[in-house]
Amino acid sequence: MASFLPGFFLSLTLIVAIGAQNAFVLRQGLRRAHVFWVCLTCAASDAVLIAGGVAGFGALAEAAPWFEPLMRYGGAAFLLWYGWLNARSAWRGGAVLDVAGAETQSLSAAIATLLALTFLNPHVYLDTVVLIGSISAQYPDRLWFGIGATLASFSFFFTLGYGARFLSPLFANPRAWQVLDAAIALTMWAIAIKLLYL
Repeated sequence: MASFLPGFFLSLTLIVAIGAQNAFVLRQGLRRAHVFWVCLTCAASDAVLIAGGVAGFGALAEAAPWFEPLMRYGGAAFLLWYGWLNARSAWRGGAVLDVAGAETQSLSAAIATLLALTFLNPHVYLDTVVLIGSISAQYPDRLWFGIGATLASFSFFFTLGYGARFLSPLFANPRAWQVLDAAIALTMWAIAIKLLYL
């Protein structure tokens, strides 16, 4: 427990902040579209990155100087594009929550988008590989620290994905979708600008 709980709470505090990944999971949860696979993909991706950090691969950026700028500029470009898609959706309006649910995106397209949002975001590497990896070295049992961090990720994403359905009545209103799309677009653009001006 001396290693498990710090790993759990550190990971949870890093994940809770709104970002591209969380916004996508929230949207999928509201639409009830591929929720299990979206949540599992997020949590499994985090688990791989956390395992890499805890195992000591946090020195990748130092060993390969091209890695950090490649991830930064590639991630910024993707976030600008994804933000534009959401801004366009907010401008057009008219979306409502269809609980009977025609899914607007195939499973493969949803997973591809999610993997891009995850692995093209340099902050994911900083949070999971570098930060969690370096802090885990301070604890007596790095394995249990990593397990705690991974369990926090699984708990958060499945709660977010499946908990979103309780907001369904709110998102039966087209205006709520416009607000959500606009907020996601602004969040994506803010992250992209931050990446460009690091």
